[in-house]
Amino acid sequence: MRPVLVLRHIDCEGPGHLARVLERHGVPWRLVAVDEGEAVPADAAAASGLVLMGGPMSANDPLPWIEEELALIRAAREAGVPVLGHCLGGQLIARALGGRVCPNRVKEIGWHEVERTEEAGPDPGRDPAWAQELAAWREALPERFHAFHWHGEAFDPPPGAVRLLASRWCPQQAFVLPGGILGLQCHLEMTAELVRQWARRYAHEIREPSLSVQDEATMLQDLDMRVAALQAVADRLYARWLAHLSP
Repeated sequence: MRPVLVLRHIDCEGPGHLARVLERHGVPWRLVAVDEGEAVPADAAAASGLVLMGGPMSANDPLPWIEEELALIRAAREAGVPVLGHCLGGQLIARALGGRVCPNRVKEIGWHEVERTEEAGPDPGRDPAWAQELAAWREALPERFHAFHWHGEAFDPPPGAVRLLASRWCPQQAFVLPGGILGLQCHLEMTAELVRQWARRYAHEIREPSLSVQDEATMLQDLDMRVAALQAVADRLYARWLAHLSP
């Protein structure tokens, strides 16, 4: 099986729990350390799946590797390679495929509830395969759960995408396109150590807490329980994405 390529944009935002899921399912994967100057792969068809992680930069920044990743995402879609994006990664997918990325009305940081949306999807009579795929994505998600967030920008999904999740502070939390293209604004990959690490690394962003921005103490409260609940959701959604991988 060709490996899943995981593109990392900063050292503290790696695949986290997703790496455990890939290994549990026996899926080979390779980290592409873009943050260390590793080249963005040019051949999407060399991977069975493409994963883009988060980062503090904007998807609109004039960075050479951003343009290269946008091209890679488009090539992956053309080649039928599933794509999964977390936060910045989801924004890059949106931008690459015709959506846009802009400031969210507030920063959303910490543990906040998201809910599954029932946005109208494809007409089952006209596109039964896509309607069935969308139903499977929704079945993988509970009606409500608490996800981890750390973002100040958000995406408008690309044409043809269907929204899966929304929160009080950001109505665009996840979208899906046919063929296993999943963009997430929230972070499902979190481990307890990642939460602690981000609270230290990005402490300057949480010095003035608000309703949408939690301070470190609130973020770390009942951390193991919160992470376990999130990982249970992530296990189901990641398994749904893995079902799209090509050999």
